[in-house]
Amino acid sequence: MNRREFVAGSLALAVAARAVPAWAQSGPLTRIVFPFAAGGSGDMLCRQLAEYLPAALDRKFIVENRTGGDGLIGIRAVKGAAPDSTTVLMTTGPTMFLLPMVENEPSYDSAKDFVPVSQLARFEFVVVVSPSIGVTDFKQLVAWIKANPAKASYGVPSSGTIPHFTGFQLEKTLGLSMTRVPYRGSAPIISDLLAGHLPLAVTTLSDTITQHRAGGIRIVAVSGPVRSPFLSDVPTLKESGVDLVADGWYGMWLPAGSSPEFAKKLSAAAAEVLARPDVKEKLNAVTLIPVGSTPEQLTKALAADTAFWQPIVKATGYKIAN
Repeated sequence: MNRREFVAGSLALAVAARAVPAWAQSGPLTRIVFPFAAGGSGDMLCRQLAEYLPAALDRKFIVENRTGGDGLIGIRAVKGAAPDSTTVLMTTGPTMFLLPMVENEPSYDSAKDFVPVSQLARFEFVVVVSPSIGVTDFKQLVAWIKANPAKASYGVPSSGTIPHFTGFQLEKTLGLSMTRVPYRGSAPIISDLLAGHLPLAVTTLSDTITQHRAGGIRIVAVSGPVRSPFLSDVPTLKESGVDLVADGWYGMWLPAGSSPEFAKKLSAAAAEVLARPDVKEKLNAVTLIPVGSTPEQLTKALAADTAFWQPIVKATGYKIAN
């Protein structure tokens, strides 16, 4: 090789080196598996974490939407992944504790098949009514249901979910009889509430707050332990005489066998991301309340919700085939 060829080759190598992204030189690629479709509040939470976690952990994060089976496809994918810190599960808490309860043969054990990382953010459910029934608060809703038992049907975005079991518990606590109508998501529920085809529903705050503020539908109760920071004028179920707290939340887990030390580092990094003012603002815009817990706190939250919901779910007799 002559001098000119050597110099040209060296320059080409230098240019190629500069063209390689910094993340490719600094650490492994880590997938955040989200078992639901892109575009919703949970997906946005994933993408905020994927954007800001690399700076703290010296690795690139990407979001992988593995949809299907009401979350089971993505959860199973992470359960079977190598415990090498390159695969992370981010899903709802209710998915993690409800699915094993309603499957005839549970696909996973949340406590044994995963390493806890963090409870990331909370979200709320609501009881919402159609303007067609002329109800303005929860007390009036109860009176309407008692006076119109044949018309008292309520929509839920899917069976086997917190809205499903919240509706069941409302019936039991209030001594009411209603017909549950499962939908595929909240969008058709909103359409039927607006059109007067459905009198009431139990669904997420994020999917109903815009139409509530516009006056198209009315939220008469929220599911959290205290009033929602997004709807301070709407009472909780507890304030309305129903001893029920039905919060939803997102959490993060690693496959069983993963390093507890990495789980702690990831947890701390996630908490830092969720404490950023710009991230808080974006999450609040989709009615998510940032948390950012330790792995131990996530374990306690999962255990508490499992213990609370298990007898309720069992009382419904609801099951799904594997």
